[in-house]
Amino acid sequence: MLTKFHGLINSFWQKASEFIGIPDISISLIDVIEILIIAFLFYHFLIWIKTTRAWTLFKGILVILLFVLIAAIFQMNTILWIAQNTLSVGLIALVVIFQPELRKALESLGNRRLFGRIFDITKEEATKFSDKTIDELIRASYAMGKEKTGALIVIEDEILLTEYIRTGIDVDAILTSQLLINIFEKNTPLHDGAVIVRGDRVVSATCYLPLSDSISISKDLGTRHRAAIGVSEASDSMTIIVSEETGKVSLAYHGQIYHDISQEELREKLVYLQTRNYEAKSFELFKRRKKNGQKDSEHSDE
Repeated sequence: MLTKFHGLINSFWQKASEFIGIPDISISLIDVIEILIIAFLFYHFLIWIKTTRAWTLFKGILVILLFVLIAAIFQMNTILWIAQNTLSVGLIALVVIFQPELRKALESLGNRRLFGRIFDITKEEATKFSDKTIDELIRASYAMGKEKTGALIVIEDEILLTEYIRTGIDVDAILTSQLLINIFEKNTPLHDGAVIVRGDRVVSATCYLPLSDSISISKDLGTRHRAAIGVSEASDSMTIIVSEETGKVSLAYHGQIYHDISQEELREKLVYLQTRNYEAKSFELFKRRKKNGQKDSEHSDE
Protein backbone atom coordinates (compact mmCIF):
# COMPACT_ATOMS: atom_id res chain seq x y z
CA MET A 1 0.00 0.00 0.00
CA LEU A 2 2.77 2.43 0.97
CA THR A 3 4.75 1.47 -2.13
CA LYS A 4 1.81 2.30 -4.41
CA PHE A 5 1.26 5.60 -2.60
CA HIS A 6 4.95 6.44 -2.96
CA GLY A 7 4.80 5.60 -6.69
CA LEU A 8 1.78 7.85 -7.22
CA ILE A 9 3.53 10.75 -5.47
CA ASN A 10 6.68 10.39 -7.61
CA SER A 11 4.61 10.11 -10.79
CA PHE A 12 2.64 13.25 -9.92
CA TRP A 13 5.80 15.15 -9.05
CA GLN A 14 7.54 14.16 -12.30
CA LYS A 15 4.60 15.38 -14.39
CA ALA A 16 4.39 18.60 -12.38
CA SER A 17 8.15 19.15 -12.82
CA GLU A 18 7.90 18.67 -16.60
CA PHE A 19 4.93 21.06 -16.83
CA ILE A 20 6.54 23.81 -14.72
CA GLY A 21 10.00 23.28 -16.20
CA ILE A 22 11.99 22.61 -13.04
CA PRO A 23 14.64 19.88 -12.59
CA ASP A 24 13.36 16.40 -11.82
CA ILE A 25 13.63 15.79 -8.08
CA SER A 26 12.47 12.55 -6.49
CA ILE A 27 10.33 12.80 -3.35
CA SER A 28 10.27 10.01 -0.81
CA LEU A 29 7.40 9.08 1.49
CA ILE A 30 9.32 10.52 4.44
CA ASP A 31 9.49 13.87 2.63
CA VAL A 32 5.71 13.89 2.19
CA ILE A 33 5.13 13.03 5.86
CA GLU A 34 7.57 15.74 6.88
CA ILE A 35 5.77 18.33 4.71
CA LEU A 36 2.40 17.35 6.19
CA ILE A 37 3.74 17.63 9.76
CA ILE A 38 5.24 21.06 9.07
CA ALA A 39 2.01 22.23 7.40
CA PHE A 40 -0.04 20.97 10.36
CA LEU A 41 2.19 22.72 12.91
CA PHE A 42 2.36 25.94 10.88
CA TYR A 43 -1.43 26.02 10.49
CA HIS A 44 -2.01 25.62 14.23
CA PHE A 45 0.73 28.18 14.92
CA LEU A 46 -1.17 30.73 12.80
CA ILE A 47 -4.47 29.85 14.48
CA TRP A 48 -2.81 30.24 17.90
CA ILE A 49 -1.43 33.66 16.96
CA LYS A 50 -4.74 34.84 15.49
CA THR A 51 -6.86 33.90 18.54
CA THR A 52 -4.63 35.32 21.31
CA ARG A 53 -2.87 38.53 22.24
CA ALA A 54 0.13 37.12 20.37
CA TRP A 55 -1.38 38.54 17.15
CA THR A 56 -0.93 42.13 18.34
CA LEU A 57 2.59 41.39 19.58
CA PHE A 58 3.40 39.59 16.33
CA LYS A 59 2.37 42.65 14.32
CA GLY A 60 4.72 44.75 16.45
CA ILE A 61 7.57 42.35 15.68
CA LEU A 62 6.77 42.57 11.96
CA VAL A 63 7.06 46.37 12.15
CA ILE A 64 10.51 46.05 13.74
CA LEU A 65 11.59 43.53 11.08
CA LEU A 66 10.35 45.93 8.39
CA PHE A 67 12.58 48.69 9.79
CA VAL A 68 15.54 46.27 9.82
CA LEU A 69 14.83 45.33 6.19
CA ILE A 70 14.76 49.01 5.18
CA ALA A 71 18.03 49.53 7.07
CA ALA A 72 19.59 46.61 5.17
CA ILE A 73 18.43 47.97 1.80
CA PHE A 74 19.83 51.44 2.45
CA GLN A 75 22.92 50.17 4.31
CA MET A 76 22.14 51.88 7.62
CA ASN A 77 25.08 50.32 9.43
CA THR A 78 24.26 51.57 12.92
CA ILE A 79 20.75 50.09 12.90
CA LEU A 80 22.08 46.81 11.45
CA TRP A 81 24.76 46.63 14.15
CA ILE A 82 22.12 47.14 16.88
CA ALA A 83 19.86 44.51 15.32
CA GLN A 84 22.67 41.94 15.07
CA ASN A 85 23.81 42.44 18.66
CA THR A 86 20.31 42.31 20.14
CA LEU A 87 19.14 39.23 18.21
CA SER A 88 20.10 36.68 20.89
CA VAL A 89 18.61 38.85 23.64
CA GLY A 90 15.51 39.36 21.50
CA LEU A 91 14.88 35.61 21.25
CA ILE A 92 14.93 35.30 25.05
CA ALA A 93 12.68 38.36 25.32
CA LEU A 94 10.17 36.72 22.94
CA VAL A 95 9.92 33.67 25.20
CA VAL A 96 9.29 35.94 28.20
CA ILE A 97 6.74 38.10 26.34
CA PHE A 98 4.83 35.13 24.89
CA GLN A 99 5.07 33.00 28.06
CA PRO A 100 1.28 32.92 28.83
CA GLU A 101 0.41 32.19 25.20
CA LEU A 102 3.12 29.50 24.88
CA ARG A 103 1.90 27.82 28.04
CA LYS A 104 -1.69 27.71 26.76
CA ALA A 105 -0.52 26.37 23.40
CA LEU A 106 1.36 23.52 25.09
CA GLU A 107 -1.61 22.81 27.36
CA SER A 108 -3.87 22.66 24.31
CA LEU A 109 -1.48 20.28 22.58
CA GLY A 110 -1.33 18.05 25.65
CA ASN A 111 -5.14 18.01 25.92
CA ARG A 112 -5.61 16.58 22.43
CA ARG A 113 -7.31 13.17 22.31
CA LEU A 114 -4.52 11.87 20.05
CA PHE A 115 -2.32 11.47 23.13
CA GLY A 116 -5.11 10.79 25.58
CA ARG A 117 -4.53 7.09 26.01
CA ILE A 118 -0.74 7.16 25.84
CA PHE A 119 -0.10 9.92 28.36
CA ASP A 120 -3.23 9.72 30.47
CA ILE A 121 -1.79 9.80 34.00
CA THR A 122 -4.31 12.26 35.42
CA LYS A 123 -6.83 9.61 36.51
CA GLU A 124 -6.86 5.89 36.85
CA GLU A 125 -10.58 5.79 36.20
CA ALA A 126 -13.01 8.34 34.82
CA THR A 127 -15.18 9.85 37.51
CA LYS A 128 -18.67 10.39 36.15
CA PHE A 129 -21.75 11.77 37.81
CA SER A 130 -25.21 10.32 38.27
CA ASP A 131 -28.54 11.27 36.72
CA LYS A 132 -29.58 12.69 40.11
CA THR A 133 -26.63 15.09 39.96
CA ILE A 134 -27.76 16.25 36.51
CA ASP A 135 -31.27 16.91 37.86
CA GLU A 136 -29.87 18.85 40.82
CA LEU A 137 -27.58 20.96 38.60
CA ILE A 138 -30.45 21.88 36.27
CA ARG A 139 -32.82 22.62 39.13
CA ALA A 140 -30.28 24.84 40.89
CA SER A 141 -29.19 26.69 37.74
CA TYR A 142 -32.67 27.75 36.66
CA ALA A 143 -33.82 28.47 40.21
CA MET A 144 -30.88 30.87 40.60
CA GLY A 145 -31.56 32.28 37.14
CA LYS A 146 -35.13 33.06 38.13
CA GLU A 147 -33.86 35.05 41.13
CA LYS A 148 -30.96 36.55 39.12
CA THR A 149 -28.37 35.03 41.42
CA GLY A 150 -24.98 34.82 39.69
CA ALA A 151 -23.30 31.41 39.68
CA LEU A 152 -20.27 29.64 38.22
CA ILE A 153 -20.29 25.82 38.40
CA VAL A 154 -17.32 23.92 36.94
CA ILE A 155 -17.84 20.19 36.29
CA GLU A 156 -14.55 18.30 36.20
CA ASP A 157 -14.01 15.59 33.59
CA GLU A 158 -10.82 13.68 32.69
CA ILE A 159 -8.35 16.45 33.54
CA LEU A 160 -8.04 17.12 37.26
CA LEU A 161 -8.68 20.69 38.40
CA THR A 162 -6.58 20.38 41.55
CA GLU A 163 -4.68 23.63 40.98
CA TYR A 164 -7.98 25.55 40.93
CA ILE A 165 -9.50 23.57 43.81
CA ARG A 166 -6.59 24.66 46.01
CA THR A 167 -7.52 28.33 45.51
CA GLY A 168 -10.93 27.80 47.12
CA ILE A 169 -12.45 26.55 50.35
CA ASP A 170 -13.01 22.80 50.81
CA VAL A 171 -16.66 21.75 50.85
CA ASP A 172 -16.63 18.00 50.01
CA ALA A 173 -20.39 17.52 50.16
CA ILE A 174 -22.98 15.64 48.10
CA LEU A 175 -24.23 17.92 45.35
CA THR A 176 -27.80 19.11 45.83
CA SER A 177 -29.67 22.03 44.34
CA GLN A 178 -30.23 23.56 47.78
CA LEU A 179 -26.50 23.39 48.56
CA LEU A 180 -25.62 25.23 45.34
CA ILE A 181 -28.32 27.85 45.92
CA ASN A 182 -27.06 28.43 49.48
CA ILE A 183 -23.45 28.74 48.30
CA PHE A 184 -24.24 31.37 45.65
CA GLU A 185 -26.75 33.30 47.77
CA LYS A 186 -25.79 36.97 47.72
CA ASN A 187 -23.73 38.32 50.63
CA THR A 188 -22.80 34.85 51.91
CA PRO A 189 -19.14 33.92 52.58
CA LEU A 190 -18.92 31.41 49.71
CA HIS A 191 -20.85 33.20 46.97
CA ASP A 192 -17.84 34.85 45.31
CA GLY A 193 -15.86 32.68 42.86
CA ALA A 194 -16.55 29.30 41.30
CA VAL A 195 -17.77 25.97 42.61
CA ILE A 196 -15.94 22.86 41.35
CA VAL A 197 -17.85 19.59 41.04
CA ARG A 198 -16.12 16.21 40.90
CA GLY A 199 -18.41 13.27 40.32
CA ASP A 200 -21.47 13.66 42.57
CA ARG A 201 -19.75 15.98 45.06
CA VAL A 202 -19.04 19.67 45.42
CA VAL A 203 -15.35 19.61 46.33
CA SER A 204 -14.58 23.32 46.63
CA ALA A 205 -16.13 26.80 46.52
CA THR A 206 -14.85 30.37 46.01
CA CYS A 207 -12.30 29.03 43.52
CA TYR A 208 -10.33 31.36 41.26
CA LEU A 209 -10.31 30.48 37.56
CA PRO A 210 -8.00 31.66 34.75
CA LEU A 211 -9.50 34.42 32.61
CA SER A 212 -9.53 33.83 28.87
CA ASP A 213 -7.55 36.33 26.83
CA SER A 214 -9.12 35.34 23.51
CA ILE A 215 -9.82 38.37 21.32
CA SER A 216 -12.87 36.64 19.83
CA ILE A 217 -14.87 36.95 23.06
CA SER A 218 -17.60 39.58 23.03
CA LYS A 219 -16.86 42.71 25.04
CA ASP A 220 -20.35 42.44 26.53
CA LEU A 221 -19.32 39.38 28.56
CA GLY A 222 -18.22 39.96 32.14
CA THR A 223 -15.56 38.38 34.33
CA ARG A 224 -17.74 35.37 35.21
CA HIS A 225 -18.19 34.36 31.55
CA ARG A 226 -14.54 35.05 30.70
CA ALA A 227 -13.43 32.85 33.61
CA ALA A 228 -15.74 30.05 32.43
CA ILE A 229 -14.21 30.17 28.95
CA GLY A 230 -10.72 30.35 30.45
CA VAL A 231 -11.05 27.13 32.46
CA SER A 232 -12.66 25.39 29.47
CA GLU A 233 -9.61 26.34 27.37
CA ALA A 234 -7.20 24.95 29.99
CA SER A 235 -9.10 21.68 30.60
CA ASP A 236 -11.89 19.44 29.33
CA SER A 237 -14.31 20.63 32.03
CA MET A 238 -17.82 21.92 31.38
CA THR A 239 -18.93 25.11 33.13
CA ILE A 240 -22.46 26.36 33.84
CA ILE A 241 -22.83 30.14 34.12
CA VAL A 242 -25.84 31.93 35.56
CA SER A 243 -25.88 35.64 34.74
CA GLU A 244 -26.51 37.98 37.65
CA GLU A 245 -27.72 40.72 35.29
CA THR A 246 -30.10 38.77 33.05
CA GLY A 247 -30.66 35.47 34.89
CA LYS A 248 -29.88 33.55 31.69
CA VAL A 249 -28.05 30.22 31.86
CA SER A 250 -25.05 29.68 29.59
CA LEU A 251 -22.50 26.92 29.19
CA ALA A 252 -18.77 26.94 28.36
CA TYR A 253 -17.00 23.94 26.83
CA HIS A 254 -13.77 23.55 24.85
CA GLY A 255 -13.22 27.32 24.68
CA GLN A 256 -16.72 27.99 23.30
CA ILE A 257 -19.66 29.58 25.10
CA TYR A 258 -23.31 28.73 24.42
CA HIS A 259 -25.65 31.52 25.51
CA ASP A 260 -29.15 31.36 26.96
CA ILE A 261 -29.68 27.61 26.71
CA SER A 262 -32.90 25.88 27.74
CA GLN A 263 -33.23 23.20 30.41
CA GLU A 264 -33.50 20.51 27.72
CA GLU A 265 -30.32 21.72 25.99
CA LEU A 266 -28.42 21.83 29.29
CA ARG A 267 -29.56 18.31 30.12
CA GLU A 268 -28.40 17.00 26.72
CA LYS A 269 -24.96 18.56 27.18
CA LEU A 270 -24.59 17.23 30.73
CA VAL A 271 -25.63 13.75 29.57
CA TYR A 272 -23.05 14.03 26.79
CA LEU A 273 -20.33 14.82 29.35
CA GLN A 274 -21.59 12.07 31.64
CA THR A 275 -21.31 9.38 28.96
CA ARG A 276 -18.37 10.79 27.00
CA ASN A 277 -15.27 8.65 26.60
CA TYR A 278 -12.16 8.72 24.42
CA GLU A 279 -13.98 7.13 21.50
CA ALA A 280 -16.88 9.60 21.66
CA LYS A 281 -17.39 11.98 18.81
CA SER A 282 -16.56 15.65 19.23
CA PHE A 283 -18.95 18.12 20.80
CA GLU A 284 -19.37 19.89 17.49
CA LEU A 285 -20.59 16.70 15.82
CA PHE A 286 -22.98 16.29 18.72
CA LYS A 287 -24.38 19.76 18.08
CA ARG A 288 -24.74 19.13 14.35
CA ARG A 289 -26.54 15.87 15.05
CA LYS A 290 -28.92 17.73 17.33
CA LYS A 291 -29.58 20.39 14.69
CA ASN A 292 -30.19 17.76 12.02
CA GLY A 293 -32.60 15.99 14.35
CA GLN A 294 -34.51 19.21 14.90
CA LYS A 295 -34.74 19.77 11.14
CA ASP A 296 -35.99 16.22 10.60
CA SER A 297 -38.63 16.64 13.29
CA GLU A 298 -39.76 19.91 11.71
CA HIS A 299 -40.09 18.23 8.30
CA SER A 300 -42.02 15.34 9.84
CA ASP A 301 -44.39 17.80 11.54
CA GLU A 302 -45.04 19.42 8.17
